[in-house]
Formats: sequence, structure tokens, C-alpha cells
Amino acid sequence: MNNIQELLQTALSHHQSGRLQQAEQIYRRILAVDQDHADANHLMGVLAYQVGKFDSAVTFITKAVKRDPGQPVFYNNLGNALKANGDLAGAAAAYKKALALKPDYGDVHYNLGNAFMELGQAAEAVSSYKNALAVMPGSAEVYYNLGNGFMEQEQLDEAVAAYTKAIALKPDYADAHYNLANILARQVRLDEAAAGYRNAIALKPEFVQAHNNLGKTLSAQGKMAEATVCFRKALSIDPDYVEALNNLGIALQDQGHLAEAIASYRRALSLKPDLAATYNNLGNALKEAGCLAEAAETCRIALSLKPDYSEAYTNLGITLLAQGFHEEAATSFREALAANPEYVEAHSALLFSLNYFCDIKQEEIYKESLHWNEQHAAALLHAAPAYENTREPGRRMRIGYVSPDFRAHSVAAFFEPVLMAHNRENVEIFCYANVKKPDGVTRRMQAEADHWRSIAWLNDAEAAGHIRKDKIDILVDLAGHTGGNRLLVFARRPAPLQVTWLGYPNTTGLRTIDYRMTDAIADPVGEADSLHSEKLVRLEHGFLCYQPEAGAPEVGPLPCLELGNITFASFNSLAKVSVEVIRTWAAILHAVPGSRLLLKAKQLGDKDTRDRCLEMFTAQGIAPERIEQLGMLPKKEDHLKLYNRVDIGLDPFPYNGTTTTCEALWMGVPVVTLRGDRHAGRVGASILQRIGLVELVAQSDVEYIALAQKLAKDHDGLAQIRAGMRARLHESELMDSRQFTEKLENIYRRMWIEWLQD
Repeated sequence: MNNIQELLQTALSHHQSGRLQQAEQIYRRILAVDQDHADANHLMGVLAYQVGKFDSAVTFITKAVKRDPGQPVFYNNLGNALKANGDLAGAAAAYKKALALKPDYGDVHYNLGNAFMELGQAAEAVSSYKNALAVMPGSAEVYYNLGNGFMEQEQLDEAVAAYTKAIALKPDYADAHYNLANILARQVRLDEAAAGYRNAIALKPEFVQAHNNLGKTLSAQGKMAEATVCFRKALSIDPDYVEALNNLGIALQDQGHLAEAIASYRRALSLKPDLAATYNNLGNALKEAGCLAEAAETCRIALSLKPDYSEAYTNLGITLLAQGFHEEAATSFREALAANPEYVEAHSALLFSLNYFCDIKQEEIYKESLHWNEQHAAALLHAAPAYENTREPGRRMRIGYVSPDFRAHSVAAFFEPVLMAHNRENVEIFCYANVKKPDGVTRRMQAEADHWRSIAWLNDAEAAGHIRKDKIDILVDLAGHTGGNRLLVFARRPAPLQVTWLGYPNTTGLRTIDYRMTDAIADPVGEADSLHSEKLVRLEHGFLCYQPEAGAPEVGPLPCLELGNITFASFNSLAKVSVEVIRTWAAILHAVPGSRLLLKAKQLGDKDTRDRCLEMFTAQGIAPERIEQLGMLPKKEDHLKLYNRVDIGLDPFPYNGTTTTCEALWMGVPVVTLRGDRHAGRVGASILQRIGLVELVAQSDVEYIALAQKLAKDHDGLAQIRAGMRARLHESELMDSRQFTEKLENIYRRMWIEWLQD
């Protein structure tokens, strides 16, 4: 026996010194003499565990336990071996036996906690970690794993406390810094999260996940250029890091680098072809790049991988709408809502799409708008809010404007002149910009506003809180149900009076928006009032105030005088060019021999879309050479200069042009419009009324065709209209920003006084 003990000590010395082969030889000599020797079996099992032979480890340590069942260390190491061998339940049972023998065995409490974590029993894990800390309160590792347990249970504050304690005990604990940052990011404590990731990276420079997550945090803060650097660093460490490739694509896309974003998404998908989210992102980027057919197909691949993917349904719907597939787009938006009834963006997109349908009545849009309110907004206003606004009828009012379109966008052409004309003695202007990619127009507006607040990276509750803190008297929505809207800010009623105007041609449906700005032509008295949740306020001189593009080219001579034939045109989004519109425009081309139609739209940069559009005209008997299609032009000046090739503009229906109509008129091109049955189809009539050209407003499609034909025959009349158009606009109500804004401020004042009197 003494000889076996001496051998065991010699073997143990080799073992502790890392001479595992020598240790194993001696353990086996002992077991040859006594095959059930407890210590030799135990240590042989520990050695097998160390070299990754987990089956053997379990076998040897089980023999040790049978020989001597009173040793808690045996059960602990058996648990370790079972856990490594994939038997988590067996491991937990072994740890529990060890604790039954030695309740204050801190390492075993810790190991049991780890087993519970892998079993998905986070509550039991947390309890075990707490028991471990009662015995060894100075263990950073236990605090770290306790944090993991809390994180699994969504007890985020407790997780933060545990990770913070681990870091206090072990400041160079990179993984603890990283996990703490992950929790802080989930709590939207983004500055602290970014600092945590930077700490982890400073301790472990090749910490690829920390570089990636720092990039995600910076992205959430709108710091896309810095985020891009982080994602590129992660990929320099691991070029095949799929998540970083996807995230890099998102950051590049947000900065407008579409070609690079598309390449990054494609690289990610080449490595992992089953990523539905990346296909969806790729589809979105392709859509932005104008590759509509490919974008739609890519969204469909995402849906084949994830059939209930509401975001992909929405992206597909937006793409189909841009192509003019109205029915298919609405169906896709409804599929998105079936998958996720709370998906507010999809519901807004559906509402927006309904405005393009000729056969959908305003009553149906109104009903769906009210449903949007009940589904997404009604529950956000828990009680009548109290406001700290000074209740003085004649004081300087605080007006807040909310928009995603304080940038190079059609809304800017109508809002910026008002912003500049506001009388700062009467009003103090706050602009709440939901703009992720500011540009020169953004900077110009920012200089004009009294106060500029970027809300693009704030959630709705945070944005509403800032507005309430600013004590806004009247808050004005400029987006409605268009993309990037913040209607759920308005749902919280951060201001006592709330108004919608300009950006969307219909009711919002929100009960918390009090008024909608319009005019008596776009929304005639009586028939429109009952189909709006807001009270309609009709501006006497029209609801639009236009500012032409600075540096627009001069109006050229009438093209038909040189060419000998008429060129009709529409530069509207192809989404507005429905089958009914094409049928009517084809009838005009038939009625005016030798005439041509010039179509320009971003969507026409896509060959498949061009081919489809041309096929629709040829189906109406129009020869292909009579249709010219152009996509985006690189400069705004080039876009406007193109009007010098146009004799007559054709307004689409039932969704008229707005900016396109004003631009055409500014370039001397008269626009024929068809008065519709709702605001979207009466904007053309409203604009033409303001400049004294009501004779260009048709009441039926037959009259629309006849008006275009009549204009086309009168070359002298066209030349006269063209020569005098800019002077006409200059002298019109449409461009009288001083008068328009004065009237607008008077309306704001009446609203304010009425609210004070309630």
C-alpha cells in the first residue's frame, strides 16, 4: 500500500507539472494492481478530461465515485466531464451530489450554474452563482456568469450590476466589458455601450465581435462613417464574418454608397446563402439603386427563406408600387400585416398605396386610416396631457414642424419658402428633422430655423419628450403616411394643438391630430369633411407655396416649332402611371398624329421596368419609337433642362403630380390635368387655379384628351403660354410666400386662441 501511495504522489507530481504521459503511465501501473483504486481512477479521469477524451474521463471518474462516494471533488470533476461530453442533466446531478456532501463548495455552485445556463434554466443558474458568491465573493468569473444568467432572464439592470462588479474585481476582463456593453446597447444607453466596446477592444485588439458591435452602436447613433470603419476592422480580422458584411452593407447604404453596399450583401450571401435578412437588405439596396425587377426577385427569395417576414413583404410592396403594380403592392403590404399586425410602417405603406387606385373610393381609405389609428396609435395616449405652455393669446407662438424631408425632396420646395417667410416676431420655429442623410438643403433649412432638433435616432417616446420639453404650442406633421413619418410621436400628443399639412394627400386617421391644412379646390367643402378625422382648414389662396429651384435654366423656345411635331411628357414617378393613365395617354397620341411622349422617372433606369412600360403602350397600338423613356439624370439642372424638349405636360391620375407640375410650369410647359374625386387627384386643379390656367383642368377623361389635342394644334398659343409662364407664376398666389405665410400664421393664431378658450 505504501508503494501505491508513493507511486500516486510521483504521478501527481508529473501531472501537476504538465508531464501528462509520465503521469498516465504511473496511474495505469496503479490500476493494474488495484483496478478500483479511487484516487488513481479519479486522477486518470481528470487527465483524460484535460486531453479531450471525455468518454474515458466519465468512465474513470465514475469508478472513483463507486469506490469512494463520499468525495465531493470526485462529483465535481465527474460533472465537468459529463458536461464536456454533452450530458448536461447528468452533470447537474453530479454537481448537486457534490454540494450535498459540501454545501459551501463555491466552485461547484459556479459549475452547477454554468450547467443550468446551458440547459436554459437561467433562474436556477442565477441562484447557483449567488451561492457561489456567498463562498467566494471576490470571483470576477462568477460575477461575469451571474451577469450572463441575468441577461438570459432579461433582468438587464441586474446583469449590468453583475458585469460592473466583475470589472471592478478584474479591470482587464475584456469579455465582461463586452457583455456589459451588449446590455447597455439593449438599454439604448449608446454612449456607455460604445465606451464598453472600446474598453474591450483596448484589452483585446482582435476582439472581432466587439468591433462589429461597436459599429452597430455607432450606426444606431447615426455615426455611419465611424460605424463603417468598425465593420471594416472586424472584416480585416475575419474576412468571412457574415454579420459584419451585412452590417457594413447597411452602413454603406445609409450613406448612399449603394454599389459598395450591394457588393457587401452579395459577399455575405455567398458565404451564407440562407440569410433572409440579408436578402431583404439587398433587395432594399437594389430598389434604391433603381434595379426594381431584381429587387423584387430578391425580396421574394427572402420570403422563400422566411415566409412570415413582414419587412420583406413591405420592401416587396414598395418595389412593386414603384413599378406601378398597385394591386400586387397592396397585397404585399397586407401580407406584411398578416404576419405582423403591429407593423406600423407596413400599415402606413398600405394606406399610401391606396391613393394610387382609380377604383378605390375615399370612404375605403378613410376607414383604413381609422383602423390604423386604432391599431397603432390609440393606446399611446393614456390620459389628457397637462401642458406647461404659457396661456397668453397674443404672445409669440412656438411652432414645431416634423418631417423626414428636410432635404433635397419635393416637400422642401413648398416648405422652405414658408420657413424663410415666417415672421419671427409672431412665431418661434422649431424643426424636428427625421433626416438620416442630411444634405445641402438640410443645412440651408437648419440655418433658417430658430431651433433645429434631429430626431432621426430617437424613438417616438424620446422625440415626444423633447417636443414637450420645448413647450411647442402647435406641432405640424409634414409627412402623413409617407415613408419616414413620425405619426406615433403625434399619437402621444406632445403639443396641445397638432396639425397635418403638405406631405400626404389624405387624412391621417389620427384622433390626436386636430386639423388638416388644405384648400377648397383640393378638398371641396362638404364632401371631404366627413371623410377626415381632422378638421379641414382651407387656406384662401391655396394650400401650396412654391419655390423654384435656384439657378434653373432659362426657358427655351417651343420645341415643336423646330421639330414640327408635339412632344408630350410626364416626369412623375412611375407609380402614378397606371393602366388607366397609359390608356388615356395612348388615346392622346392617337389623336395627335406624329406626336411623341417623353417619360422620365427614376424607375425607368431599370430595363425590365422600361420594357414593361413600353409593352403597355404598344398594347394600345402606339409604336415603340413614339415613346422615349429616361431614368435619373445626374444633376437637377439636367432634369429641368429636359423640359426644353417638352411642349405639353400630362398630369397623371388619380394621383396628380405636385412638384413635377410646378417644375414643368416654371420651365414654361403647360400641364393638362384631370380633376379627380379626392385631394390626390385635385392638386393639379388647385395649382392651375392659383396661376389662372383653369382652362387646363379637365372634368373627364374624354375632356382631358380633347384639351391635350386642342393645345397641340395651337402652336402659336403654346408659344405664347410658354413665353409668359414664368411671369405668370411670379405674379401668382402660388409663389407669394409672404402672403401665404402671413395667412398661415393667422390661422395658427386662431387655433391657439380657440384652444385657450376651450
